[in-house]
Amino acid sequence: MTKILLVEDDYHLGIILNDQLEMNGYEVKLLRLPKNTVETLREEDFDLVIMDKLLSGVDGTEICAEIRSTDSVSNVPILMMSGYDGARSVCLAAGADEFIAKPFAVQPLLETIESTIKKHRNLNN
Repeated sequence: MTKILLVEDDYHLGIILNDQLEMNGYEVKLLRLPKNTVETLREEDFDLVIMDKLLSGVDGTEICAEIRSTDSVSNVPILMMSGYDGARSVCLAAGADEFIAKPFAVQPLLETIESTIKKHRNLNN
């Protein structure tokens, strides 16, 4: 089963995304404290990280860059999301593999998740 680390500090959005992903066959760990992302990635194996750009007390691009600079977890694919204009280029420059603009429908999110994971697996096989 594909395992996703969902880094989302918005309570309601976190629950909605978690439930939608689980209903579509993913195993999800919802992380509310973005500062624990790298530590969590070191402790468990994940097929994908989904993270918002705007997280409480930190910019998600900082967490993304930290993941990319941490040897043991730098290879995990990252999907970032945001509703801000210009966020796509900033997130991709920080090391995100893919970006999805908010608001988004569930089906495009699922398609982006699948394509990101598939691309990552093809590069590593």
